[in-house]
Amino acid sequence: MEEVSVNWLAVVVATLSTFVIGAVWYGPIFGKSWMKENGFTEEDLKNANMGKIYGTAFVLELIMAINLAFFLGGSSISEGAFYGFLTGFGWVAMAMGVNYLFSRATLRLWFIDSFYFVVSFTLMGVILTAWK
Repeated sequence: MEEVSVNWLAVVVATLSTFVIGAVWYGPIFGKSWMKENGFTEEDLKNANMGKIYGTAFVLELIMAINLAFFLGGSSISEGAFYGFLTGFGWVAMAMGVNYLFSRATLRLWFIDSFYFVVSFTLMGVILTAWK
């Protein structure tokens, strides 16, 4: 097995990039549609435990970034973007699609949620391979 060196600063930056993407994705781009598809109101969002949600999301996305970093190893930036895209699209979006079919979620909600990860993993791949 090949030894892989991980740049931990890049992992943290890649993790934080998912929050930046999420703020835009679930804010001005798809925020209202996402709320409608989930049946959420502004009041529902205000009553959520945001510390728990953001804290847990950070840990989960950190694990995703670490995992991707190990897969990318010595890849170039273009390979990082490509493999990040394939991870987001081929694994995450398709797996979510299966779950959304059985839970009878809408195609629109599947698109909003899964393509957030396609964009996030693509950018994580760039960050993780740019900072070696």
